[in-house]
Amino acid sequence: MASHHLNFTKAALTRAPAAPKGRKDYYYDSREQGLVMAVTAAGTKTFYLYKRIDGRPERLKLGRFPDMSVENARKAAMAAKGKIAGGANPQKEKRAVRDEMTFGQLFAEYMEKYSKLHKRSWRYDEREVNKFLSRWFNRKISSFERPEVERLHARIGKEHGTYQANRLLERIRSIFNKAIEWGWQGTNPATGVRKFKEQSRDRFLQPDELPHFFEALANEPNEAARDFFMISLLTGARKSNTLAMRWRDINFAAATWRVPETKNGEAQTIHLPEQAVELLKERKLASDGPWVFPGSGREGHLADPKKAWQRILAEAGIEDLRIHDLRRTLGSYQAATGASAYIIGKSLGHKSPQSTAVYARLNLDPVRESVNKATATMFGYVRANRAGGDDAGH
Repeated sequence: MASHHLNFTKAALTRAPAAPKGRKDYYYDSREQGLVMAVTAAGTKTFYLYKRIDGRPERLKLGRFPDMSVENARKAAMAAKGKIAGGANPQKEKRAVRDEMTFGQLFAEYMEKYSKLHKRSWRYDEREVNKFLSRWFNRKISSFERPEVERLHARIGKEHGTYQANRLLERIRSIFNKAIEWGWQGTNPATGVRKFKEQSRDRFLQPDELPHFFEALANEPNEAARDFFMISLLTGARKSNTLAMRWRDINFAAATWRVPETKNGEAQTIHLPEQAVELLKERKLASDGPWVFPGSGREGHLADPKKAWQRILAEAGIEDLRIHDLRRTLGSYQAATGASAYIIGKSLGHKSPQSTAVYARLNLDPVRESVNKATATMFGYVRANRAGGDDAGH
C-alpha cells in the first residue's frame, strides 16, 4: 500500500496509475482534510472520507472518479463532516440501510408476530399479499415511497375493483405500521394514500324473489350446501361461522346456537327460529361427526359452496345476490317488521362503540321475537305465492 499527498485536480488524479497487483494506493487531498482517493490494481478510483466517529476511525464512501468530480467530492466530504459534527453517524446509517430487512422478511415477521396471533382473517393477509405484492419481497423496506403505493392502489382498483384495492392498501399500511412499532425508523409509504370511496351494499332478497329462491333451494342436489344456505338465511350468521357450525354449540331445548368466537373476537348466542331447529334436528339424525355441515376439505367442514350458489341463482332467475346478502336479508325483514337498530345489531352480532353498552343490556327475548317475526314474514310471501298459484290453477 502506497500513500500520496497532493492537491486534488482532475489532471493529477487522471494521471494516477493503477496500483500494483494485490494492493491499493491511497491519495490524500492537501486541501480538504480526510478526503482520500483509493486506486485498485484494476485502476478503479474511489473517493472516501476518513474520519474518526464516536472514537473509532470510519471510512465513508463518497463516489467514483471521474463520475464524481474533485469539486463535488470536496463538497460531499464537507457535508459529511458537518453531519458528524452535528452528532450523526453516516456510516452507521448506511449500515442500517444495508442490514435492514426486506419487505418479504417484514411480511413473514408480521404474519408470525401479529396476524396469526391476533387476526381471525390471517389467511386472507397471507393470500392477498402473496398474490399482489410478491414482487416486493426482495426489496429493502426503506426503498418504498408513497407515489409507488398510490400507483399500485390505482392499478388494483382498475383491474380488480375498488374494494380489493382498499383492502390491499389497508394491509400495506398495517405491515409498515408494525415495522415502525418494532423499531424501524422509516416512514410508512401508505400514509396519505386515500382509499377509493366504497358504495355501501344494500342488496337483499326482495319479497317477489323469495318464492323463487326457496323453490330453487329445495331443488338443489347438494344437501349440505342447501341446508347451509337456509341456516344462513334463518340466523343471519356470518358465512365463516355457519360453515364451522358444531353440534356441541347447539342447544335444541333453548333453540340457541352459541358461536364461540365471531369476527369481532367475542362469543355470540344466536336464536334459532322454528324452521332452523327442525332442519338441524333432521341433519342431526344423519350425523356422526362434530360438524353440522361436514366436508372433505382440510378443515373437516363444508368449504365455500360457490357452485351450488350459482346453480340456485340461475334456477331462481336472481342476479347480483351474494351469500353474504342472506345475512342482510334477515336484518332487512327484521327492520320491516318493526325491530329497532339495537335489536337487529344484537341478533346479527354487530359491534360499535356507540351501541355496545346497549347490546350488553339486551336479553335474548326481544331478539327471539324479532327473528321469529322476520322469518314468519319471509315464509308468508312464499305461502301467498303458492296460494295465488293454486287460485290461478282453478
